[in-house]
Amino acid sequence: MYNGRDMTELSMMSKTDWDDSELAFFHHSLQQIAPYLNSEGQTIHREIIEEIENRGGIKRQEANNTY
Repeated sequence: MYNGRDMTELSMMSKTDWDDSELAFFHHSLQQIAPYLNSEGQTIHREIIEEIENRGGIKRQEANNTY
């Protein structure tokens, strides 16, 4: 279960200030609903992916279902 900051709080911050677990959780969530995202949602998802890539990917622990 994810127990971090919600998207309202995170949207007011730079993606570089997000925790790895937050990036992993919201990447997974947005990936699941990708076909239904509007252009703003697609942009947010792309920014999350870019930040994950800038950090060298997601380590196994951050990518599991225990967020």
